[in-house]
Amino acid sequence: MLKEQPPEKKPAVDMSFPGKIAIVSDSLVTNEDSFHSAEQLVAKYNSDKIIHVTWPENFIAEQDKMIGILSDLALDKEIRVLIINQDIPGTNVAVDNLKKTRDDIFIIYCILHEKAADIATRANLLLAQNESGVGAEIVKQAKKQGAKVFVHYSFPRHMSIPLIINRYEMIRKTCAAEGLLFVDATTPDPVKEAGLSEALQFIIEDVPKHVAKYGDDTAFFATNCRLQAPLIKAVIDNHAIFPQPCCPSPFHGFPEALGIKNDRMWTDINNFIGEASRLAAEKNMTDRLSTWPVSASLMFVNAGAEYAIKWLKGTVPKDRIDVRTLANCMNGYVKEVVGEGIEIDITSYSDNGIIYDNIKTLLMSYLDF
Repeated sequence: MLKEQPPEKKPAVDMSFPGKIAIVSDSLVTNEDSFHSAEQLVAKYNSDKIIHVTWPENFIAEQDKMIGILSDLALDKEIRVLIINQDIPGTNVAVDNLKKTRDDIFIIYCILHEKAADIATRANLLLAQNESGVGAEIVKQAKKQGAKVFVHYSFPRHMSIPLIINRYEMIRKTCAAEGLLFVDATTPDPVKEAGLSEALQFIIEDVPKHVAKYGDDTAFFATNCRLQAPLIKAVIDNHAIFPQPCCPSPFHGFPEALGIKNDRMWTDINNFIGEASRLAAEKNMTDRLSTWPVSASLMFVNAGAEYAIKWLKGTVPKDRIDVRTLANCMNGYVKEVVGEGIEIDITSYSDNGIIYDNIKTLLMSYLDF
């Protein structure tokens, strides 16, 4: 009779690394995924190694404050990595000011808004969803969900951002190719005009108008983070279709729209997905709500930090991005939070024939609630 062997001991994970990592996220009110992406790393490595600060909520009017935030971080000589999530307007100027005194920091931008030519020279690594690819896939996903009409909500400030323009154009082209009617709708800008309250009220009142006109097989998409929860809620109330939030994530707008108050969701994504799917079924919305299986924002920051740690330790090249290692960091995060791997398509961003090797964009498959 064979003697039962003790379970094999896994080698301890080395949690140490030289220096510190600073993360600048959106505020909790502005974007929960962005905020929690930093908090996850603080919990993992402790606050003596991960420094977390937030951008001002009204960043358009507080550009000087953004400069001050990075200037204060620059004073800590132990900070060797800076992760910025998101690259909102004003980020480039703040980074330029930082570089006047610090040229030894590995800089990562997540969720990109500025022109590729401007940001590629300021950051070492830049991470974003493949907006052109998303533009095609989101329409195909909406059609799979039964959509015959696709409503695109945005406003002039967002429609001046190159990546958003690329996604918009691909959505229009794919709607034409797939036989969906494309509807271009303009909302108030949440940080301008009458502000957030007017934008939220507009969404609540406008979705039912489109459903009344085109029927409930109408898909809705909005480019602004603060509009996701009211948009999803309006879609549910009108039995319409919601293929994806602007920043793909199970947590972006869905908890508030579905009425889920679960602090465990940031550490137990499968539990949250199960609860969200149950509530969707109760509301007769099964397969009419979807998103990516993990938060793009959380994955960018966590995988970016793991890659930066390898950079600090000298195990990846200093002058280029090791795509295989970056992919392993992303897959490692997905397996950690979901329990299994998910196919991730990583490509270098190209614009007007120029390939930017340090700007990495990605696509993932969809999760249907």
